[in-house]
Amino acid sequence: MIITITSVVVLLLGLFLAGAGGWLLMLGGTAYYLIAGLALLATAGLLFARRVEALLVYALFLAGTLAWAIWEVGFDWWQLAPRGGLLIVLGLWLLVPWVRDHLRSGISFGHAGRRVDIWSLAAVIVVASAVALYSMSFDSLRLEGRLPEQAVAQTPRLGGDVPAEDWHQYGRTPYGQRYSPLEEINVSNVGQLELAWQYQTGDVKLPDDVGETTYQVTPLKIGDTLYLCTPHNWAIALDAASGEEKWKYDPNAGLNPDRQHQTCRGVTYYERSTPAPAERCAARVYLPTSDARLIALDAGTGTVCEEFADGGTLHLEQGMPYAQPGYYYSTSPPVVVAGKLIIGGAVNDNYSVREPSGVIRAFDVETGELIWNWDSGNPEETEPIEPGETYTANSPNSWSVFSVDPELGLVYIPLGNQVPDQLGMNRSESVERFSSSIVALDVDTGQVRWVRQTVHHDLWDMDVPAQPVLLDIDREDGETVPALVGPTKQGDIYVLDRRTGDPLLPITEVPAPDGAIPEDFTAPTQPVSALTFKPDRLQGRDMWGMTPIDQLICRIEFHRYRYEGRYTPPSVEGTLVHPGNFGVFNWGSVAVDPVRQVMFGMPTYLAFTSRLVPRSEIAPKGAGEKGSEQGLNRNEGAPYGVYMGPFLSPLGIPCQAPPWGYVAGADLRTGEIAYKRRNGTVYDMTPLPLPFEVGVPGIGGPMITAGGVAFLGAAVDNYLRAYDLTTGEQLWRARLPAGGQATPMTYALENGKQYVVMVAGGHGSVGTKAGDYVVAYTLP
Repeated sequence: MIITITSVVVLLLGLFLAGAGGWLLMLGGTAYYLIAGLALLATAGLLFARRVEALLVYALFLAGTLAWAIWEVGFDWWQLAPRGGLLIVLGLWLLVPWVRDHLRSGISFGHAGRRVDIWSLAAVIVVASAVALYSMSFDSLRLEGRLPEQAVAQTPRLGGDVPAEDWHQYGRTPYGQRYSPLEEINVSNVGQLELAWQYQTGDVKLPDDVGETTYQVTPLKIGDTLYLCTPHNWAIALDAASGEEKWKYDPNAGLNPDRQHQTCRGVTYYERSTPAPAERCAARVYLPTSDARLIALDAGTGTVCEEFADGGTLHLEQGMPYAQPGYYYSTSPPVVVAGKLIIGGAVNDNYSVREPSGVIRAFDVETGELIWNWDSGNPEETEPIEPGETYTANSPNSWSVFSVDPELGLVYIPLGNQVPDQLGMNRSESVERFSSSIVALDVDTGQVRWVRQTVHHDLWDMDVPAQPVLLDIDREDGETVPALVGPTKQGDIYVLDRRTGDPLLPITEVPAPDGAIPEDFTAPTQPVSALTFKPDRLQGRDMWGMTPIDQLICRIEFHRYRYEGRYTPPSVEGTLVHPGNFGVFNWGSVAVDPVRQVMFGMPTYLAFTSRLVPRSEIAPKGAGEKGSEQGLNRNEGAPYGVYMGPFLSPLGIPCQAPPWGYVAGADLRTGEIAYKRRNGTVYDMTPLPLPFEVGVPGIGGPMITAGGVAFLGAAVDNYLRAYDLTTGEQLWRARLPAGGQATPMTYALENGKQYVVMVAGGHGSVGTKAGDYVVAYTLP
């Protein structure tokens, strides 16, 4: 009975591998799976006949599989395991006595031949196991190296007059460096960090919330108070020493199923330079909301500053075409410079061609009066529009965080694309110029000083998602250059002269795939920076799975999609997009050390797929159907919708092999990448809490301290980690009560005691655990 069941299992596996393997071969893939299927069918036939030669045939097949696997992927254990793990288990099963002892010896070989067959299979399994153990002993994909440790700049500019113990803006200062000069916590003692306090906001994800309800805030610290916001746009002030609540303000932004995102990345702090004694609203917190308001609150009490704008509220939908509720709002805090609040906003991706404008506006920080507006659809006219006029519909928007150089009088805007993202026909000259670019605007007038485009004719949703980071770079010729570091979704890190936008590290134009749909076109070339984390072009051997079965399915799917590398255009047949929509870098940006002039970041690699759907094939919108960045993007009013989402196996795991996420360090002076290490485990990705350090996707940002430590949550396992900035080695980690898809910050009290704070609330589309936690750590 056992032999029969075993024979049937091997037969079914052989039939599947032979049939699907033949299909893969016809698609242009490897012949291995067809050969494997035939070998298993031969094994099954011998097992049905109770012939011990089945073990020899299987041993030869297993030896060939081992040789093929090493030829394809070397000694990468995470790639070898799915190729051979199931097959080794099956080989061990064939050797157990209740299977082996029921097999007859061949007539011509007798008992000696029987022993050869058994020991041949045993020997191959031993060799395969030894290879597995060897490959587990090291990481063949890890890039080992060290960042330079010497101080390049003795007195670097950190941007703004921010006390060392404070964190005044989203990236700590207007430069957005995510760097703190504090060093009480350092590489020698960070392993001793322990929980100092924990606070719960009370703002939890609701059943009627949109899927992308996400906690991404980085708190501010001014004096003895932390200021933060929540996904439903509550503003909260906490005592920095104890985490106790000082005040809470709920703007009652409500729920709207048409919102694509329900999040708040931060609030903005402003204080008059010479306030009168006990003057109310001399210090303010500006709160952006998901119903397109900007509310001014007294920083001490949380009450509304009614003298600002319209009774304390600035209505951001003013001047908007197609001002449908839920289609426009600000998820990121505005910046304050030279008496101005400068703010952008998010528009819903791929809902409709009738979208609000992506205008950038500057308002008087005291009164809320409009000072200038820069509309990328009408870039030359920055004078405030007249009442009753509207901005250009559907112009490229900026949903991320801005940086400012007050001395140069420039604000740096990371711009997105005109929706629909995958359809480039009928874009205006201005849209073609500004889409997916970094733009420097004059703080006083809103006029363009320079623009650096990172993708030409973007058809892939490659918005510039991250706050540009500003620092000064000392060049080998002795010149100190004010620089800008711009991370991108496609993996390029642009290092530019922030005065002019000219490259400090070379940028080259390389040929790009063509073959857009008949109504559209592709750019003949695309830019590539000398400092790049762009992924290698995927191949069939890069497809992954838990077993040869789902790996084979992923290989078939890979060959069915159109894919010619980065920037393969969208198609009605289906296109593989790598890197995918989450990008190599996203809104978490990178952190830089302006003393050593190095950066630390979290490159992520997760392929997506997209398939254009002609309008005639899209059913009418169903009741309760919500828009989404995954699934069907309807693009109402456009000739095509698009199905999109991660490239996943039937088991719901990525079809491409890990690692899907790294931590990495690079020298910004030379462009050299010093190290890349797998980041994160599958602990929270699988039904069993497995601690395997595969290198998982993530979304969020890092922070660096002068103590030589980089802090990062972000990964889809619920941990906050500390790394040695020099080597990328993990030094400490703490289990978070929910997903840590935010950017950590640090501060100190008057007594010098340093704290590290992380918000843990989860991420809607990533699927990490939701929560409402603010967690602080300090040394004993």
